[in-house]
Amino acid sequence: MKQFSILKSRRWSSMFFGLALLTLVVSCQEDIDTSNRYTFTDETISSYIAKQPEYSEYYTLLQQVKISERSKSSLQQLLSARGNYTCFVPNNKAIDLYLDTLYKQNIITEPTWNGFTTERVLDSIRQVIVYNSIIDGGDVLYYEISDFPNNNEEINIANMNDRLLKVRYGTYNQDSVFINGCCISLQNRDIKAINGRIHEVEKVIAPSNQNISELLALGENYKVLSKMVKATGYTEALSMVRDEVYESKYDNEEIVDLPVHSSFGQTGTVPDTRKYGFTIFAETDDVYERLIGKSVEDITIEDIKSYLISQGYYKDADQGDDYKDPKNIINQFVGYHILPARISYDQLVIHYNEKGYNYKSSTSPTIPVAEYYQTLGQPGKLLKIYESAQSNGIYLNRFPELSNLDYQEVAPPIGDNEGILIQTGSEQNTTESDDDEGATNGIIYPIGELLVYSDHTRTELQKQRIRYDVAALLPELMNNKLRRLTENYTKGASNCRAFPSNYQYFDAMEISKETQCYYLPGLACNWLDYQGDEFNIIGKYEVILRLPPVPVSGTYELRFGVQTNSNVRGMCQVYWGEDKNNLPAVGIPLDLRMGGTQRKTSAGTFTSIVGWEADIEDESYNSEVEKRMRNNGFMKGPEYYTGTPGSNTTVRTSADVIRRILVRNFMDANKTYYIKFKSVLEDTKKEFFFDYIEFCSKEVYDNPTKSEDKW
Repeated sequence: MKQFSILKSRRWSSMFFGLALLTLVVSCQEDIDTSNRYTFTDETISSYIAKQPEYSEYYTLLQQVKISERSKSSLQQLLSARGNYTCFVPNNKAIDLYLDTLYKQNIITEPTWNGFTTERVLDSIRQVIVYNSIIDGGDVLYYEISDFPNNNEEINIANMNDRLLKVRYGTYNQDSVFINGCCISLQNRDIKAINGRIHEVEKVIAPSNQNISELLALGENYKVLSKMVKATGYTEALSMVRDEVYESKYDNEEIVDLPVHSSFGQTGTVPDTRKYGFTIFAETDDVYERLIGKSVEDITIEDIKSYLISQGYYKDADQGDDYKDPKNIINQFVGYHILPARISYDQLVIHYNEKGYNYKSSTSPTIPVAEYYQTLGQPGKLLKIYESAQSNGIYLNRFPELSNLDYQEVAPPIGDNEGILIQTGSEQNTTESDDDEGATNGIIYPIGELLVYSDHTRTELQKQRIRYDVAALLPELMNNKLRRLTENYTKGASNCRAFPSNYQYFDAMEISKETQCYYLPGLACNWLDYQGDEFNIIGKYEVILRLPPVPVSGTYELRFGVQTNSNVRGMCQVYWGEDKNNLPAVGIPLDLRMGGTQRKTSAGTFTSIVGWEADIEDESYNSEVEKRMRNNGFMKGPEYYTGTPGSNTTVRTSADVIRRILVRNFMDANKTYYIKFKSVLEDTKKEFFFDYIEFCSKEVYDNPTKSEDKW
């Protein structure tokens, strides 16, 4: 039987919060003497709070609110128990101000606890205040101020309302810290208790319970885009928050953990949630006013359509008035603004083990980092998110020229190649305490230029070697906080996750009933994996992955990155094509044991057929080695990433990391392709290693004037 967990109770509790609550902006008192901060080491969080008169309102709420719908225990009892809790305690003044806000919104009849007309609303407000204030770190950790993430980043563990809280630091006073716009007291912070830490906040933490569609509609700066989102019917998709069918099956134990992994000796825990998430890159209304030449109130969807047509955008799209048709020009324009993943600012690009970068200490990019995502809508479209040391920010569709020597920007890109800067919420806010554009199921990022999938963008994307970590193709990992973990929270395979074969958890990946699918974050393990993580799949496996689209129709190579330093790797047949139910086989079976110089099996180690040799100073000889390897269907690992974060020794120097050319074929930009991997060995403990794939156009790998770079 599964043990009842606080995480599960968070999911149940979040169902109560139907009110869309706004919080009152309260200035942070920054002139308090911090020389005598009070700490207490002989109290639990509960007993400490009980003794402080200024927290009496909050303590009463702790006594009144249950841990979950099924529990008889109160939050006061929880905070009296062993554990690692971080408690953001609103003082009495903060709660009074919150009640006054509810009164001004006509939610209650007077600004006191007597102003509630129904028990349901009263219970909901109590839970809003309490559940949003507590992070349960389980057996792992609590948070002191020094443990908080960087500016504009989210605390990795959700609160008891299943929301991730964002940290912001003061602009004028560097000691000021804001949690979702709520100022932490300068005097009463990092208060020690035997089961965690207490931070007093001067405003109730109450994140909006609006979904991203509702938040966009209410935004003062997004009226034009909101109008188009509604007209195209994307509001329905953007209203999805969680897969209640999956979560019901989990609660009823129809979905269970996978057994101990044969190599790692750890149980594969399945997620107890399957949330939906979205990221919207939204032009502010002044962008449309500038382009259309009208005030925002007068701009119509027809105006936007006429502008797009006049500029030659989406030439193949239907230009009629059925905006809900995926082929319609407005539908395609709007869909290109939306990603089906909730991506916090610090994860828009993934920094981990790119050459020279140490995720523990590096404060700026060492080499450019790019993530590629498929946007909503059909036919599929690609969006590049990019950051470099020279870019001074994160950009959409930035296409600089990069040096093959050190992979730095040769010169700042100009014109359309410059890309669009992604603005953070703090750049748009007028006060430090305002919150970001965050919803229950997504984040809105303001942008100051028009975002379109132009012919120029498509052509520039075709010139890229597009590398995808497999995790980037599965937005469910990001939406359920599984893809990128912090070192304090978990290390490496110790958070071995798994996914059920009796329910399709991933929209883009299907696994057969005899497949055991494990995901290993790989943090701090120094594996020779791109971005550190990998899927490790065993059993009589069969895996089908829906591939992202290519930007322009043409001939492409589809490549597969593999780390071969293991005698428990397996062999599989690869299939590729358009009909996922009738995919033709491509090539001979893929032998994942075949490294650059050795083929490692359970029966022994043998010489490989790859032809790998280490680089030497003679570049012409290196080119001959690479040609020989390509003739055999292989490539060296990229110069881009390392096994040990912070190192300058890349996987290109390792004979254990190679790339396999699986497919070389014409691909239509308007078609969807699938790839399947099916085990051909009887030993069900042999592993299918799934790390990253690459798309590379003929214009890149067979360019007569410029060879493909080594990165």
